[in-house]
Amino acid sequence: MTGYRYVDTPAALDEVITSARATPLVAVDTEAASFHRYVDRVYLIQLSTRDATAIIDPLAVADLAPLGALLAAPGVEKVFHDADYDLRILDRDYHVRARHVFDTRIAAQLLGEPAIGLAALLEKYAGVRLAKTHQRADWSLRPLSAAMLAYAADDTRHLPALRDALRARLEAAGRLAWAEEEFLQLEDLRWTGPSGADGGAAYQRIKGAKALQPRQLAALRELVAWRDTVAAEHDTALFRIIGNESLLAVSQALPRSVDVLGTVRGLPASLARRYGPALVAAVGRAVALSDDALPRREREPRMARDPDFDTRVERLKAARNTVAQQLAIDPGVLCGKATLEVIARARPRDRAALAQVGDLRRWQVEVLGETLLNALASAV
Repeated sequence: MTGYRYVDTPAALDEVITSARATPLVAVDTEAASFHRYVDRVYLIQLSTRDATAIIDPLAVADLAPLGALLAAPGVEKVFHDADYDLRILDRDYHVRARHVFDTRIAAQLLGEPAIGLAALLEKYAGVRLAKTHQRADWSLRPLSAAMLAYAADDTRHLPALRDALRARLEAAGRLAWAEEEFLQLEDLRWTGPSGADGGAAYQRIKGAKALQPRQLAALRELVAWRDTVAAEHDTALFRIIGNESLLAVSQALPRSVDVLGTVRGLPASLARRYGPALVAAVGRAVALSDDALPRREREPRMARDPDFDTRVERLKAARNTVAQQLAIDPGVLCGKATLEVIARARPRDRAALAQVGDLRRWQVEVLGETLLNALASAV
């Protein structure tokens, strides 16, 4: 199969969706532009059946209700590679949600594949080498070049064949039920980006912010707010204005003048020249605050002291690692550390109680249940 259809009218979209709904399977991918734009959104949507590929331009076709109906149709399997982000941004931008999903990345993880990127999997299972030329392309541009569109088409063109190969391996390994349980969870994914209330405290989660004193933290807050304003005005990704490391360095130094700003280690001289007055002004606003107006660091709620908690976690990890090695699967895929910690706190005594813990799946209880319960019992 070669070529693709570029969809930029409602009539063309209706034709493509009608054709896709008559098939048992369609591969899906999206392209955004967070590497380039302040306001990220879906800029391209690729669909491939086993026989044809279409590239939908959502800037030209505003009403994607037909696409939503296709993705929600339970009789058509939707194949993604790493569906998590695609499904979240489709929900955010169009309230589109998918049913009957197959995720080739999750399938590869459950099979213990050492490389789970799409390019590596296609080369191994389909003998296809994907070009990497446009990995960080700006998909918000119009018109898109023929090379960019061909690159986008290849992201879904080969997914049906990859799905077939991975599904066969899952079935042979007795892990298809594991995958199907994980795929079912994808149907509940929703956009969970920062709300307005949460977004105001995002500066506190910048790496290194926890080490700042209150006034330095206030400076970081002012600097981040200034950067957001500039990035929004130019619709440019935040890091293209100035990186977090540089903002942190300025916050630590609290320079009161442009001359002093030029001596701040960690701030490139080019950025000091370009944004000097604005950076110093942001610091000045923080310096002028009264002590009672300074921000306070977010603190994690303290758990009740449990002197044996760490011991239980380590025993659970060791037990999980043993099973993971036997299954030739990454330990974190088999059961993540956060889930083990929940189990260590809950201390279930039987499989029924274990099945009620956190996000533990049925397949994990079946595969790991007795091993984890024995590890807990031995830690008592």
